[in-house]
Amino acid sequence: MTQDPFQRITELRKELEYHNKLYYTDAAPEVSDQRYDQLIAELATLEREHPQYQSPHSPTHRVGGAPIEGFKTIAHAQPMLSIDNTYDQQELTAWHQRVVSGLGLPTDLWGHATIECVAEPKIDGVAISLRYEAGILVQALTRGNGVEGDDITTNVKTVRNIPLKLEGDPPAVLEVRGEIYMPHASFEAINQKRRDQGLELFANPRNATAGTLKQKDSKAVAQRKLMCFAHGRGVIEPDTFETYYNYLQTIKSYGLPVNDNVKCCNTIDEVWQFVEEFSKKRTTLAYDTDGVVVKVNNFLAHESLGATAKAPRWCIAYKFPAEQVQTRLKQITWQVGKGGTVTPVAELDPVFVAGTTVRRATLHNMDEISRKDIRVGDRVLVEKAGEIIPQVVSVVLADRPAHAVPTKAPEICPSCKEPVIQEEGETALRCVNLQCPAQVREKLIWFAGRGQMDIDGLGEKVVHQLADVDLLKSFGDVYKLKDHASQILTLERFGQTKLDNLLAGIEQSKQRGLAKILGALGIRHVGTTAARILAQHFGEIVAIQLASVEELADFQVMGNKSGIGPQIAQSLHDFLASDAGKQIITDLQTTGVNLTEEKILQPVDSPFAGKTLVITGSFDNYDRRELTSQLQGFGAKVSSSVSKKTHLVIAGQAAGSKLSKAQELGIEVWDEAKLTEALALIC
Repeated sequence: MTQDPFQRITELRKELEYHNKLYYTDAAPEVSDQRYDQLIAELATLEREHPQYQSPHSPTHRVGGAPIEGFKTIAHAQPMLSIDNTYDQQELTAWHQRVVSGLGLPTDLWGHATIECVAEPKIDGVAISLRYEAGILVQALTRGNGVEGDDITTNVKTVRNIPLKLEGDPPAVLEVRGEIYMPHASFEAINQKRRDQGLELFANPRNATAGTLKQKDSKAVAQRKLMCFAHGRGVIEPDTFETYYNYLQTIKSYGLPVNDNVKCCNTIDEVWQFVEEFSKKRTTLAYDTDGVVVKVNNFLAHESLGATAKAPRWCIAYKFPAEQVQTRLKQITWQVGKGGTVTPVAELDPVFVAGTTVRRATLHNMDEISRKDIRVGDRVLVEKAGEIIPQVVSVVLADRPAHAVPTKAPEICPSCKEPVIQEEGETALRCVNLQCPAQVREKLIWFAGRGQMDIDGLGEKVVHQLADVDLLKSFGDVYKLKDHASQILTLERFGQTKLDNLLAGIEQSKQRGLAKILGALGIRHVGTTAARILAQHFGEIVAIQLASVEELADFQVMGNKSGIGPQIAQSLHDFLASDAGKQIITDLQTTGVNLTEEKILQPVDSPFAGKTLVITGSFDNYDRRELTSQLQGFGAKVSSSVSKKTHLVIAGQAAGSKLSKAQELGIEVWDEAKLTEALALIC
């Protein structure tokens, strides 16, 4: 008798998820890879033959699907902050003392206090945020800039130890932060395959992981055999967790991968003992680690300690000392950045450092060269800062050649040959020629990049390729490339499809708006925040061009003081008043680039204007991310934690500890009904 297809599909899904857990989470497989592949193939065939039984969390999604067109950028429900680093025991102890002081804990006669912390490995991978709703994986975002990241859900579904459906009884909404990494065995296999094909090798597992997750073909991602460890949290609704250690054990019971090398420590001495023990153990692991992360265990303490603009105060990463090697400094070259900064680069005899061959290293600036007395011909000590950026640490003076002479700062720009300056109070040398070819190239790379004009197809290599044949010498030239289509098609690796995609990306970028343009031009001191403030207030480029420095620096928004400050205002004014700046704006206008911004209307009587709000819990009629954006549009600053600076907490269902903290501090609290009433009055 033939088995019912739905019944067999259900059986296969359960069996495959069971084997996934045994293989990737428990490291105790029961079947061979060949048998597993046979089961996957049978399930895929049945699902194709019976599409009515398709499921978004079927194990077949782990083998990848059709290529995607691109990655959508989405705001994080809660920011993904970075972690402060420390490199020695004293700094780690100083952090612990700040925590103790910040929490007002009692100390003994020697100044010691007990505060439970959790120590765990710092995985050298790519940060990820996994969002589960009703136990189903619905979204996976990269860290991005911490505020928003790329949606790579399709690719993440191919990571075998990330469950598509959680076990047990998870919260209605569970955002898990973690790290996706490439095991050593996978990395070695991939590089061997690339070596056999004559392709460039990946530098290290982290770079290979980052490149893999940005593949547009999820089938290719599936073949790379990436893995994940969960170690953090975002939005949780309802949030009933009290400690980080309990959170880890609970999400582990849901089927999420949690590192086994995690320890609760009552004192800073216990933390340091873990660091020393793990330092010896980490070389035996099947994946890369570069330190130990230490977190205060209690979540209420997290809220009390809060965060700086970049990192939480309740955790710190102890980074293991970088590997240092010696090599010969052959030459010092000078490169020009998009802001005109002229920086020195060490050209070295090739040397293998922390997993890659290093030929060039940063020398930071002329002051550092003088302080370390670095000379051409010296034997130097090289390491990777944060195990990423090669830098020259010091000179081996005993090996200095007799002919080595002190290094002098350049007097002219290596690109345009115009004089370089060093402004008072600054260490950097700068080329102030806005038309300097090297500056223009770097600015064009920035201009076209993600987060700026986001021009698909105009990456760094293509910018250099087009600039080398004089097709890109200014921002305006970007929008004239369509006039040179026939010439572009003669360039190496440029076919009709690639050209069409490039021109389509350029055309789409014309409508990014004034805020994006201002942030993309590489104007000194003008970042994305200043650009957004200016675009929203003035609405069009002409109004900004006509404004005085004082009008740019200080103006009123809904009765509150705003503006961009005198330093940024002066820099922007100087740029727009210069001949080069005027020409750039004219070129953009004549090529049809939109230099206006649609203003977000903010009611004058908005009760949210100028106030710091915290949103917690779940709502029947509001999506948290959309609500956050709406309230920001009404002039509010939306924070992720409750503190004495919080003006208002909007609490939905299962609000948890943030509501308790607000009540403890006497902060005003609104429920969903009160919020709806307020919005009805101003919308």
